[in-house]
Amino acid sequence: MTPEQFSEIRSSIPKDPGVYRYFDKNDKLLYVGKAKNLRKRVSSYFVKNKLTSARLRLLLKKIHRIEHTIVTSERDALFLENSIIKAQQPRYNVALKDDKTYPYIVIKNEPFPRIFFTRKVINDGSEYYGPYTSVHKTRSILDFLKKLYPIRTCKLSLTKENIESGKYKVCLEYHIDNCLGPCVGKQSREDYDKNIDHIREILKGNISEVREEMTDRMLKHAEQLEFEEAQDLKQKLNWIDTFTHKSLVANPKLKSIDVISIASDEKVAFVNYMKVNNGNVVKVHSVEMKKALDESDEDLLLIALYEIKDRGIAIADEILMPFEIELPEDDITVTVPKIGDKKKLLLLTTKNAKEKLHHHQLKRAQRKQKQKVNPVLVTMKNDLRLKEIPTHIECFDNSNFQGAQPVASCVVFRNGKPFKSDYRRFNIKTVEGPNDFASMEEIVHRRYRRLIEEDEDLPQLIIIDGGKGQLSSAVKSLEQLGIKNQVTVIGIAKKLEEIYFPGDQYPIHINKRSPSLRIIQQLRNEAHRFAITFHRNKRLKNTLKTELTSIEGIGPKTSQKMLTAFKSIKKIKEASLDELQDVLGKSAGKKVFEHYN
Repeated sequence: MTPEQFSEIRSSIPKDPGVYRYFDKNDKLLYVGKAKNLRKRVSSYFVKNKLTSARLRLLLKKIHRIEHTIVTSERDALFLENSIIKAQQPRYNVALKDDKTYPYIVIKNEPFPRIFFTRKVINDGSEYYGPYTSVHKTRSILDFLKKLYPIRTCKLSLTKENIESGKYKVCLEYHIDNCLGPCVGKQSREDYDKNIDHIREILKGNISEVREEMTDRMLKHAEQLEFEEAQDLKQKLNWIDTFTHKSLVANPKLKSIDVISIASDEKVAFVNYMKVNNGNVVKVHSVEMKKALDESDEDLLLIALYEIKDRGIAIADEILMPFEIELPEDDITVTVPKIGDKKKLLLLTTKNAKEKLHHHQLKRAQRKQKQKVNPVLVTMKNDLRLKEIPTHIECFDNSNFQGAQPVASCVVFRNGKPFKSDYRRFNIKTVEGPNDFASMEEIVHRRYRRLIEEDEDLPQLIIIDGGKGQLSSAVKSLEQLGIKNQVTVIGIAKKLEEIYFPGDQYPIHINKRSPSLRIIQQLRNEAHRFAITFHRNKRLKNTLKTELTSIEGIGPKTSQKMLTAFKSIKKIKEASLDELQDVLGKSAGKKVFEHYN
């Protein structure tokens, strides 16, 4: 839609608060926005001198129809916008990184509730605490709670009727004091629920209240000379102190506040959220936001705040922010601190947000670096008449000694350079005797069957060290796997450096000075070196084992034990009787010593 076309419908858009929606010619939703004044906000998109963003210009070109919905307040507009975005996921709205796999701690909605770790939030009346950014931290909290309070872990239905009927028996958890046996009536519902209330307060961050209550109980037990009960409570208080000291402690006068900061660039923003209860930082959460248009930090911070709220995190009455934001709720105070502990907390959240942004920018720069195409590969694409630039090349070679101990290798080049972490060695499993063709067929099939099963990317070019025979064997495997038409495969003959293509009777010759031929030769030589090294090491190892197992009474396991300890036959020969017996025992050590002496 052009500014001229919009001017024709401008007067039909009201000046009330509401939500506007942009649709393309196929009636697909492109963008959803909210506004205090719909006409003013929508008109701002079509001011020519403001069209600085390429993405915004592209959006405006695609707009075919504009819809709007009037609401009574800006707050209702925010909630309506949020629900539409979540339901329809418009392409040009801010994309928040999904954290559905983040861990939660759940207090199950059931008699004698269980407390456990979960990644799924189910709307069944259960209480969910989180999400936590660290699985390790979540499990540490659970372990701490279980030390404080014996909570059942079984999935039994502990209704009053089931317990009174004697349907269940106590399990091992009861006998090792991890559970107090509510399934057989050894722990009352009232006592169990009191423990759950304490756990609920700890998860909310209200540790001080739990601590005061437990201290009072401990003193009462001590006054009544009930020292075992008092000692048990003392132990629990020590655990609480240890748990509290692991968290960041702010000014204890800070009762309940939230702190939120943002760091952004032209493509992405990171929001860091911190919840403080009774001076303790009890929750830290980050939201990654992929920008769609030219959203301001104020807009992104507001979106992130309500995204955090939607994920089950209760927002405090006071929020510390780096700048003023007008929130729809009248009962929430926004503070921009200038000095003191509040300012320190805000600086801490800002530092975390900037750190995440910096890490993201580094990764983005690394990806760009990897995407820079080696100009030699462009030459190779032309020399070999390939459909695409071969940024991922794999080369295969076989090795054997008079048909014995056949092995093979696969080396990988990415962007024209060796990528050694992807190199692979193969022991030939299905071929007997010196049959290079069958060996090549086996290893190519095994390599690409594995890549297909693991859903990994296939190379753009496969090089086979050999002529027509090895090339045909490789092609046969690719046909069996159904990927023959997805990759280009060539063979390189050693004598004249001829390049063979499948089905072509005559080879092609690349200019000897061509850099693409040098890359192919480098791949071929690297595959040969890798295969030969593997074969030589394997043959040497087997030779050593054969020499040692020729000693009467010495088997493969004992010979391997000697090689591990002494590293070589020479050192085994030079070893004293005591040294051999220390490794092999008296009998075997004596046999080896006598064999060489």
